Amino acid sequence: MAEAVVLVSGGLDSATVLAIARVEGWRCRALSVDYGQRHRAELAAAAHVARSLGAEEHRVARIDLGVFGGSALTDDTIEVPTSATPGIPVTYVPARNTIFLSLALAYAEVSQADAVFIGANAVDYSGYPDCRPEYLEAYERMANLATRRAVEGRRIAIRAPIVRMAKSAIVRRGTELGVDFSQTVSCYQADAAGRACGACDACRIRRDGFAAAGVADPTRYQPGAVTAGR
Repeated sequence: MAEAVVLVSGGLDSATVLAIARVEGWRCRALSVDYGQRHRAELAAAAHVARSLGAEEHRVARIDLGVFGGSALTDDTIEVPTSATPGIPVTYVPARNTIFLSLALAYAEVSQADAVFIGANAVDYSGYPDCRPEYLEAYERMANLATRRAVEGRRIAIRAPIVRMAKSAIVRRGTELGVDFSQTVSCYQADAAGRACGACDACRIRRDGFAAAGVADPTRYQPGAVTAGR
């Protein structure tokens, strides 16, 4: 059985990607990143997701992107927006997917994995440039120029199986594969218990996805949260 490293954030998308990788027959090693994000609830969710979906192991890499700031997710002085804004939102974390993929690539080399899976999505998302297919294709080319195993003839694939899927399709696919979405955390400002605010962009996209899929929204919300469309 081929091995893969799967980036698992604790959210809906990466949980579905782990389930997809498992059903495709990959032996999966889950990797999460504690990067100084606004809350830690998603890391607890990631551990649950990795365990429940049969990852061989789950590791957490620790770095501090808060030293740079520049994002509402790593700088407490920048508020998480609760309404749509033009352009790339302040929840974009500079170079995050490049950093995450680099960590996963290192893990893949050490563990002799043939692929790295990431839950990037370029359909129903916040407009982050490092979620686009062309970025992922470029990263794969770079990865196979930069790694010892690729130079020796064992290429590493960068897999993003949901990159062109609408959120509703992701919800339906995850549901088919038995993902317990009630245990995932997508909210940008979840509380310590992992309950969602209901107002941020991530909550809106997630809620609309469940509604469009015709699947009951199992998200745990904070008291008084915006839950329209549930």
